[in-house]
Amino acid sequence: MRDRIAAFLELSIVRNGIIGVILFNSVILGMETSGTLMGAYGPLITALDRLCLSIFVVEILLKLFAYRLGFFRSGWNIFDFLIVGISLVPGSEALTVLRALRILRLLRVVSVTPSLRRVVEGFLKALPGMGSVFLLMSMIFYIGSVMATKLFQDSFPEWFGTIGRSAYSLFQIMTLESWSMGIVRPVMEVYPHAWVFFVPFIMMTTFAVVNLLVGLIVNSMQDAHHAEDVVKTDAYRDEVLARLEKIERRLDRRD
Repeated sequence: MRDRIAAFLELSIVRNGIIGVILFNSVILGMETSGTLMGAYGPLITALDRLCLSIFVVEILLKLFAYRLGFFRSGWNIFDFLIVGISLVPGSEALTVLRALRILRLLRVVSVTPSLRRVVEGFLKALPGMGSVFLLMSMIFYIGSVMATKLFQDSFPEWFGTIGRSAYSLFQIMTLESWSMGIVRPVMEVYPHAWVFFVPFIMMTTFAVVNLLVGLIVNSMQDAHHAEDVVKTDAYRDEVLARLEKIERRLDRRD
């Protein structure tokens, strides 16, 4: 019985149906934020949301029955279990924030879509390398914040009055959001040679460290795709060898 249910859950039509329900439910949750729609179709929208949640609960229960403790050996199954569990939290005022997290159901698309899972897995594999890059960036930000505070705090206390304000201003500069006309040029009107500080900072952070992060993530994605290709190749090879062995046995019997 469990094997039949497990095979049923693995059918492509079932997976695609779950994806469709997830996407439909995300639209319903968006409609709940509209006072006009809720005023006109509130009971219908609420009923559809409960129907979608019921489907998710049934799916989780079937997986628990089919896989039992093996269900919790998969991180994606645990992720689905937590997302559905959050959706079951009663809608009291004290738990409004948790109820708002129901939109996280849309993230279940990641767990049921292999291509999206590969993206997330590649990102997670990049985290150890990213830790070193973040440490390097933190050091650069700390050094830059101390220098900017000492250099510009007297004339621009709202931007560089403290290390915290300096770090936030430097973060804005790193993102290139209004960095020139908004911060750097006003500073250069008082300190004409301030570009000597800001330009190297942008070169080190925006064009070097950030691109290094992107490179790490891209390499992890490529490694994940390569590992999957190897698994598929091995599986295909094993299937071909099994077929050849069957053919060889048949030929031996005829002889």
